[in-house]
Amino acid sequence: MAVPAPPSPISKPRTIIHHHHHHPPCYSFASSSSSAMASLTDLVNLNLSDTTEKIIAEYIWIGGSGMDLRSKARTLSGPVTDPSKLPKWNYDGSSTGQAPGEDSEVILYPQAIFKDPFRKGNNILVMCDCYTPAGEPIPTNKRHNAAKIFSTPEVATEEPWYGIEQEYTLLQKDINWPLGWPVGGFPGPQGPYYCGIGADKSFGRDIVDSHYKACLYAGINISGINGEVMPGQWEFQVGPSVGISAGDQVWVARYILERITEIAGVVVSFDPKPIPGDWNGAGAHTNYSTKSMRNDGGYEIIKSAIEKLKLRHKEHISAYGEGNERRLTGKHETADIHTFSWGVANRGASVRVGRETEQNGKGYFEDRRPASNMDPYVVTSMIAETTIIWKP
Repeated sequence: MAVPAPPSPISKPRTIIHHHHHHPPCYSFASSSSSAMASLTDLVNLNLSDTTEKIIAEYIWIGGSGMDLRSKARTLSGPVTDPSKLPKWNYDGSSTGQAPGEDSEVILYPQAIFKDPFRKGNNILVMCDCYTPAGEPIPTNKRHNAAKIFSTPEVATEEPWYGIEQEYTLLQKDINWPLGWPVGGFPGPQGPYYCGIGADKSFGRDIVDSHYKACLYAGINISGINGEVMPGQWEFQVGPSVGISAGDQVWVARYILERITEIAGVVVSFDPKPIPGDWNGAGAHTNYSTKSMRNDGGYEIIKSAIEKLKLRHKEHISAYGEGNERRLTGKHETADIHTFSWGVANRGASVRVGRETEQNGKGYFEDRRPASNMDPYVVTSMIAETTIIWKP
């Protein structure tokens, strides 16, 4: 396995050392011996349905930090497509910062099922949320309240649609420095990298493409990907998704991404400003519309919704991701964190309305404030609550 040579001490700081080939470690125990012997790859790809009805379900939940995805697997007697038919499960909450050691049990309630792109076959990924044994949502369970908001008749009849643009940065393992950046140095300034191609401009495309296909396979409504302004930074979009399913899909898409980076030996960061200075931060722009906004006369509804968002700017900012003040500076296509602004086709505003929406008199708008590490359950439900339920 070729290991990239360390940068020579005389290399100019602008040189890009390209660590693109992150293959998993080569465990070639069997490769040299008889070819009849199964390799690890053969075993991990075994098709269970040849020999058994049983399936594997990977239960996924969000840990104590609010960003740490956790998962464990169990065997079920046969295929399942309805989350309510899945057994509840539990885990040791004292090991995830979600429960004291003397009363550590947290209960997992299965909420959404996706096909498992890693195990394939009838195996599934299960997005769960977390409750005490008495059935109370634990404090870090943000899904429960979001589901409540989305199921209120006012909100449900408006059929809120979301399109979420999830930005992230790929980092070289152990040194926490972006993929494709010279160790201890910087690449050339931003400009060539956004939607760029070529080994000197695009770093990690194999991860991005694997993720794209894996999400489509899983049943996530992923709608696109692109390389971002900062080298080593990428974006995928999820949507349009209705109501609570937007949050479920973004979380499972994040889970699949982190599992793929694990295989590739790369680290994914959702930090809103991974590299200080003249480098773009990472956001999770949230596109939003209701039935009234999508219908004739919708532009007026959009304008009054934006007016309501303005009045609750502080509350929204405090729920839109940690460290966001490092990103929302008024530079690098952001609006200053302290002031609310909106405009048509303006990427330096808090909220952007598309030129097409203005022309058609209906459509959607984009909240550009959420950070890349935002909780989609919190952001989607809060936008619905402020624009549909809240009365100023």
